[in-house]
Amino acid sequence: MPRRTVGPKSLAAVAALAVVAAVAAPVQQASAGPPDRAPAQTRAQVQDYCQGRCNDILPPGENGNATLADILANRAFGTRPVHTDDQLGPYTDLVNAYPTLTQADLGKFFNDASFGVPADQVASSTKPRADVTIVRDKKAGIPHVHGTTRSGTEFGAGYAAAQDRLWVMDLFRHVGRGELSSFAGGARSNRELEQTFWQAVPYTEAELQQQIDAVADQGGDRGRQALADANDYLQGVNAYIDKAYNGRYFPGEYVLTGKVDAITNAGKIEPFKLTDLVALASVVGGLFGGGGGGEVQSALVKQAAEKKFGKTEGEKVWQSFREANDPEAVQTLHDGQSFPYAGPPADPQGVAMPDPGSVTAEQLIHDPTGSANSRTTKAKGLLPGNLLSARHGMSNALVVSGAHTDDGHPVAVFGPQAGYFAPQLLMLQELQGPGISARGASFAGVSFYVQLGRGADYAWSATSAGQDITDSYAVELCTTDGSPVTKDSNAYRYHGDCLPMDTLERRNAWKPTTADSTPAGSYRLVMHRTKYGLVTHRGTIGGKPVAYTAKRSTYMHEPDAIIGFQMLNDPGATHSAASFEQAAENINYAFNWFYADDKDTAYYNSGSNPLRPTTVDPGLPLRADPAYEWQGLTPSSQHPQSVNQDYYISWNNKQADDFSSAGFGNGSVHRANLLDTRVKSLISGGRKVSRVNLAQAMEDAAVTDLRGEDVLPELLKVIRSSPVTDAGLDQIVKGLEAWKGHGAERRETSPGSHTYTDAAAIRAFDAWWPLLVKAAFEPDLGTDLYQALTGALQINESPSGGQTGPVNGPVSANESIPHKGSSFQYGWWSYADKDLRAVLGEPVRGGLARTFCGGGDLGQCRQALLTTLKQAADQPAADTYPKDADCAAGDQWCADSIIQRPLGGVTDPKSHWQNRPTYQQVVQFPSHR
Repeated sequence: MPRRTVGPKSLAAVAALAVVAAVAAPVQQASAGPPDRAPAQTRAQVQDYCQGRCNDILPPGENGNATLADILANRAFGTRPVHTDDQLGPYTDLVNAYPTLTQADLGKFFNDASFGVPADQVASSTKPRADVTIVRDKKAGIPHVHGTTRSGTEFGAGYAAAQDRLWVMDLFRHVGRGELSSFAGGARSNRELEQTFWQAVPYTEAELQQQIDAVADQGGDRGRQALADANDYLQGVNAYIDKAYNGRYFPGEYVLTGKVDAITNAGKIEPFKLTDLVALASVVGGLFGGGGGGEVQSALVKQAAEKKFGKTEGEKVWQSFREANDPEAVQTLHDGQSFPYAGPPADPQGVAMPDPGSVTAEQLIHDPTGSANSRTTKAKGLLPGNLLSARHGMSNALVVSGAHTDDGHPVAVFGPQAGYFAPQLLMLQELQGPGISARGASFAGVSFYVQLGRGADYAWSATSAGQDITDSYAVELCTTDGSPVTKDSNAYRYHGDCLPMDTLERRNAWKPTTADSTPAGSYRLVMHRTKYGLVTHRGTIGGKPVAYTAKRSTYMHEPDAIIGFQMLNDPGATHSAASFEQAAENINYAFNWFYADDKDTAYYNSGSNPLRPTTVDPGLPLRADPAYEWQGLTPSSQHPQSVNQDYYISWNNKQADDFSSAGFGNGSVHRANLLDTRVKSLISGGRKVSRVNLAQAMEDAAVTDLRGEDVLPELLKVIRSSPVTDAGLDQIVKGLEAWKGHGAERRETSPGSHTYTDAAAIRAFDAWWPLLVKAAFEPDLGTDLYQALTGALQINESPSGGQTGPVNGPVSANESIPHKGSSFQYGWWSYADKDLRAVLGEPVRGGLARTFCGGGDLGQCRQALLTTLKQAADQPAADTYPKDADCAAGDQWCADSIIQRPLGGVTDPKSHWQNRPTYQQVVQFPSHR
């Protein structure tokens, strides 16, 4: 029988039947289907040393699979399957409740993260195989997987993952292969997303398998165990797929995208295989575990600075905006520990500066047909098109040693800031079996181990580190047939030979479906690869054609971190601060790792850090020459690390003295200041830190405008250096002063009011920021250098994604994403802070090479600020907060609000803005093995 897809008429019929079914019989755990009943299990037999002091939260909810009936009922009536959004309310409510938070209140805003489930809290017990039981709790529906064998535990982990995240897993195995449009539709954002991933992680299927084989062959006993675990996990995933398909309780998105017929069930859900796990791992690593790679843009900034100010002065200007080792930057290690890495030498060698105006981006898209020729589509797509090109921070962490806590045991409040999606990219789970004992969060599809969470007597978490593990090389182009060499030539010089580039190609085609109405289209995505990395740009040096490449140390090593995660889940391998660091050493992506048990805290910076010749500057592109190639990886002893510092904070900031920052703008004002200031205040004067006041410190930072706390004071000093004679402007300034006095918070007047306290001042400041930055810096920098700098570092990252100013580079994509929560990571706050203090005559360590605002004259700077403040005050709210698909023009609260971006058919309500980890733990262990 020919396969049928659901058209508008048949969808209406299905909708009517499905809605009736949904109303008549509420779904239990919609993703689970009819359970294979097992005896109810109570608390796990493993010892739990947290004794009720471990909590966590992951909005919107654990259940991420919705049947077609669930989706249609959600669209028709706003109903949602159980456990799809029950963690969103408590997560959001902390915004208004945190000032009066008590120990007894923690359970209102966080889950109980104890091991096991009390007997009276067991919602279901499923036994998908004889050697494993999956128990789900009543409150949140979290799977607690208990295996009598290790194989059974991993089988159960895969089964539970498919129950809760099958559609998301399927999406991201296609994203990781650069083929989302062929799977989910040709909407513009789907195409943009697959394009950015194909640029970053293009592999053949054989190369995905090669990486699996390498882990098994080179990882010893743990590598072989990891391969066995992954295979057992896949068996569990595929067992659920078979049952869900045959039982017709699989995710409804398969029907809406034309994969399965709603009436006949014709069609197929493809089983998962090992190479899918590598594709999924590459997505996670690409989003959160990279660093560096902006050397070509850095070269363009340097070039523009030298053109504007001359070679000597231009070099100083470029270096000062780079802020590679700013002495005022907040650092995770603050006891003077030095870990030299990636610093520029006094006289760098091998720099490959392009000829002015010669650089062009590598062509990616070839042979577009149909809707592939259009940049606009009616369909929104499933994910932001700039999900990868927008820089991400995985954060944050506040960890205090027992010497400063209420009962002498360390306290930690930490978690990953992984964005907001419905279903979430992460899922909660507990895994118990031989050699495995952990509870926490894992990325969907690679959840055979808990990646961030707790063990029996310890907890761990991570933030994105972003250190430089990617270098740019300029390879000289050539031809293998003797024809003339041009910028388009696809061969290059390597150690004296002319080698053809590898060509990595993905062909994608799509047609309209119920879920995505984009007309039919197709194209080829083509990347070229050299032994120096993937080609990103082309240009000339001294008139000779070159290709600029990006060489990432973790490329072709996407699954290697599996061994480190295996050790973190193994109670025999991780049992102390020292053993934690040994586990973290085995994670090759660039992360900051934090640890706490009942007596110790620890920090370790992971990553495959290239060991470079001491003569090169990693902040600029290098000539492709053996003299400038990597000489291996730095040893673990050279990675920033520490045990029992008084406290640790991290929000993707600088790690330690001399550990050079990749990119621009890691200076005196960074969002990590919001954490550092609050934790330092907590422990000063002998105050004792508890889970409550550390959570309060985190949430207070989460609702604070970094610019308002750390830059507005200098702006007001400049303005108040003389009386403000314009009465209207004076009132605006007084409003800003009042907002600063209230802590520069962006918080409702009362729960549910949807109106900020100090709303007028916040609106004025939002409108003012891009205007004041431009007025302060562009006149002296000049248009070319100002644009080059904004291409290297965006000027703003507001909660609404608006007020962006110029957008001139790939990193600017992050600046304009709305409703994403995470804010104030990237921007010109440090530049403004240093420049204003210089104008005021205040001391500045590591200042900019010149004073820019008003040419360094206080009066002229003040006038520039007043002029732009007046412009901001006159700007209509509808311009400051433009209309989008979810909010009316001028609606400030809505513009800032967080939206759980739907990855499937079920949507969630908007929630109050906060700048906070998506998954978060609040832990304090009172005892230990």
